[in-house]
Amino acid sequence: MSYTLRGRLETRLAAALLPVVAAAVLSPVLHKWWPLELAGLMLAIGLALDVGVYDRLLPYQPGWAAVPLGLVELALTLAAARALDLGAPLRPALLFFAGSWLLAQVLVHAALPLLHLTWPEDGGELGRAGPALAAAAPAALAAVLGLAWAVEPPTVRLEAGVHAGPLVLDHAQTVEGEPGAVVEGGIVVTADDVTLRDLTVRGGEYGIEVRDAESVEIDGVVVESAELDGINARQSEVEIRDCEIRSLPGAATQGIDISFASTLPASVVEDCVVVGGSEGIVSHMANVRVRDNHVRSTELRGIAVTEMSMGDVERNVVEDALGVGIFCGDYSHCSIEDNRVTGMREDPSGNPTRAGLGLVAHYGAVATVGGNTLERPPASFIGARIEPR
Repeated sequence: MSYTLRGRLETRLAAALLPVVAAAVLSPVLHKWWPLELAGLMLAIGLALDVGVYDRLLPYQPGWAAVPLGLVELALTLAAARALDLGAPLRPALLFFAGSWLLAQVLVHAALPLLHLTWPEDGGELGRAGPALAAAAPAALAAVLGLAWAVEPPTVRLEAGVHAGPLVLDHAQTVEGEPGAVVEGGIVVTADDVTLRDLTVRGGEYGIEVRDAESVEIDGVVVESAELDGINARQSEVEIRDCEIRSLPGAATQGIDISFASTLPASVVEDCVVVGGSEGIVSHMANVRVRDNHVRSTELRGIAVTEMSMGDVERNVVEDALGVGIFCGDYSHCSIEDNRVTGMREDPSGNPTRAGLGLVAHYGAVATVGGNTLERPPASFIGARIEPR
C-alpha cells in the first residue's frame, strides 16, 4: 500500500473512532479516566509517527509491516503512559491497545477497501467523507475529555504542618499534601472517587479507614502509630501505592487490612513498605493483588490472603517475620509467585504451622506457586493444597 500523507492521517483518524467511543464508555463504568487518556495518547503518537516518520521512510508499506510498526507504537505508548503517570493498569492497557490495533487492521485490510473501492488507489484517502470522518475521533475525544475535566472531583491541598483529625471525606475529592503535611488522628473515607496523595497520617484508631467506597486511591502516604490498622478498608475497592506503614513497637496492629469486598473489583497494594505489627498485609473475603511490597518484622504473618479471598501475591519481599511469611488460608485461592522470604523466626509456641515457614497453605486453601525464594520448603495443613504453576 502506497499512502499519501493525507491518506495516512485520514485512515489513522477513522480507525481511532471506535476505540475513542469504547474508551468513552469504559471510563464512567470503571470510574477511571485512563481509557480516554490512553486512547488520546495512542492517537497522538500514531499521528506524530505518520507525519514525522512513516510518510518519509515508508513510501510503500507492505501489509506485514503492520506488526513491527504496531510493536513500536506499543512501546512508545507504554513509555509515554508511564512518563505521564496515567495510572493505567498494565494488562487492561495492553488489551485495550491490542483491541484497537486489531480493529485498525480489520478496517484497513477489509472494511475500507470494500466500503470505498478506490481507497487503495487513492493512497488511503477517504474522498469527500474523509475530512468529516477523520475529524470525528478527535472531536469526540475532545468533547469527552472536556466533560471529564468539568466533572473532575475538586482538589484540596493541605499546607505543611499538623492538621487535626479525624478528617472525614464524604464526597469525591483529591486531597494532596504539601511537603511536611501531617494529619493527626486519622482519615475516614466514606465516598467513591477519593484520592489521598503525599500525606503523613499519625495516630488514630485506624490511620486511614475506608468504608463502603469504590475507586479510592491512596498514593505516597505514610501512616505512623495507628492503634489498630494502618489502612483499614471494609466493603471497599482501593488502590494503595508507594505507601509506608510503621506500627508501634509490640503493638498487635495490622499494616493494611482489606476485607469483605469479594463482590467488588480487585484491590491493589503495590510498592509499599510495611514495618512491624502483627500482620503486614492481610485480606479477608476480598479480591486482592499484592505486588512489589516490602514487609518486615511482623509477629504473626507477613502477608495473609485468607477467609475465602482471591489473591495474587507477586514479587514481594518478606523479611524477619515470626511464624509465617506468606499465608493462604480458609478456602482462599492464591497465586503466589516470584516472592522472596528471608530471615524467618520460629514461634516459641511450638505450633508446627508457625515454625518459621516462608509459605503456608491452610484449611482448604489452594495456593498456586512458582519462582519463590524460600529458606524452607512451603507447607500445607488441614486439607489445603500447594500446586506448581
